[in-house]
Amino acid sequence: MSSVGLLILFAILGAFICAKTRSAAGAVVFSLVALVLFIGTPVGQGLPAAIGGLMSALDQATTPALEGAAGAPADG
Repeated sequence: MSSVGLLILFAILGAFICAKTRSAAGAVVFSLVALVLFIGTPVGQGLPAAIGGLMSALDQATTPALEGAAGAPADG
């Protein structure tokens, strides 16, 4: 498992180096590689569910205000 951690560290380091050299595409690619490697570990397996829960909570909180439903705060 330590080799995966080392790969994640190198991907983060690569993203940092690309960001310092102002290579946005390289930084994004290295960041995505690090994210995919992190999700593949046992620690990161809950991340997609956590993000889904956060997005669901945000959707439930903003939908009444965007639709102008009763109970939503009025402008004024």
